[in-house]
Amino acid sequence: MSVEVKTKRVTTRDIRARKGGEPVVVLTAYTAPIARLLDPHCDILLVGDSLGMVVYGMDTTLGVTLDMMINHGRAVVRSSSRACVVVDMPFGSYQESPEQAFRNSARVMAETGCAAVKLEGGREMAETIRFLTERCVPVMAHIGLKPQAVHAAGGFRAQGRIDAEAEAIRADARAIADAGAFSVVVEGTVEPVARALSAEIAIPTIGIGASAACDGQVLVIDDVLGLFDDFTPKFVKRYADLRPIITEAAERYAAEVKARSFPGPEHCFGQAKK
Repeated sequence: MSVEVKTKRVTTRDIRARKGGEPVVVLTAYTAPIARLLDPHCDILLVGDSLGMVVYGMDTTLGVTLDMMINHGRAVVRSSSRACVVVDMPFGSYQESPEQAFRNSARVMAETGCAAVKLEGGREMAETIRFLTERCVPVMAHIGLKPQAVHAAGGFRAQGRIDAEAEAIRADARAIADAGAFSVVVEGTVEPVARALSAEIAIPTIGIGASAACDGQVLVIDDVLGLFDDFTPKFVKRYADLRPIITEAAERYAAEVKARSFPGPEHCFGQAKK
């Protein structure tokens, strides 16, 4: 009799232990089919609020709701067995108070089965991160370029070019590490700053538009596959270009439907008897 061996999921503790070791592989995932494909290759599947832009066609991530994140998070958890699943907390769901952050984070974890939540912010969120981690909510932090703060920051631009800004980002990194975050995304931060803070703090740094010296890297899967082309950040590398393949398939399907060559007999149930 064969015994099915259940795959052991990567945990937040496993991720934290990777500091200075083998780089952590992270990709975003929003749907069941993509989660199944990415799961064997990733240490973390991030259900990012970037889904607002790449799935729902929003201009920013600000319109993403908690219910949206929970629905997509549930799909990714159900369709993966290896990767540690982290779900983004959307704008407005955690900034008001540590208590609000806990209520909403607890709901996300309970309703999706994810291992951790991610929230944006540095020193100003340290109290909230400590409040959550002390109550058994693992937190991935996010510093540098913060998409939820795009209007306050005056748009999407690289962070840390001036000394004061660079020191502020490094102070953010130290604060969230001290508060108990198990890892931190460092986005859109000039390379020397990202490299320096990666060496300074004791938790893994996950770079996106940062430095190869970070302890891991993350990209948006739709950017990796060439499916999102509203804009292409400098830090994106496309590993495939699926747009023309999908376009060709749709064109062929449309042509066959119009020509009545699809469906053929092999696609139909029981031909009518003469």
